[in-house]
Formats: sequence, C-alpha cells, structure tokens
Amino acid sequence: MLAMGRALMSRPQLLMLDEPSLGLAPLIVREIFRIVTDLRRAGVSILLVEQNARAALQVADYAYVMELGEITLHGPAFELAADQRVIESYLGLGGRHRRPNGRG
Repeated sequence: MLAMGRALMSRPQLLMLDEPSLGLAPLIVREIFRIVTDLRRAGVSILLVEQNARAALQVADYAYVMELGEITLHGPAFELAADQRVIESYLGLGGRHRRPNGRG
C-alpha cells in the first residue's frame, strides 16, 4: 500500500504493478483492486502482473496468460474469463461441482 501511495504521488500516466496482492489479507486485496479500478477509470494506464487470475480479469481490459514463460492465450479480459481453459486452470469451476458423468 505504501509503495502504491508513493507511486501515485507523481500522478503517473502508466502504473506498473507486479503482484500487488501478494501476501496481503483478503480485505486489503479487495481494496487494492478497487483502487486499481478507480485509477483505470481516471485514465491511468496499468500494466498488471498478477497470479490472482479472478481479480486480475475483473479489472483488466486485455489479458495475457503465460505458462512456462510463454504466452498461451490472450484477448479481451471478459473473453478469457469465459474461456473454459482459463476457468478450469485458473478460476476453478466457479462454484459449480460436476459429477463424474459430466452432468452439473
């Protein structure tokens, strides 16, 4: 939070964030991503590297998925959030549990 505050003091046009949620309590993580959303709306461009795929895709316009150092998927964040490969690998089943026969 302190690092973000210091960075924002210079009113940047581009803010680069590397794992801003790392090691933070869930309430603080929500606050960080609320701030990121507000900054985006205020016209600040943001480059975000984040393992919390769910949170990242909620605030992003465009996203890249990297596996083993290579980009494997990219596109509008809302499309990746709906992509079955992303859901299964990074987002879980979204609260839906599937039976072994494949029916919900």
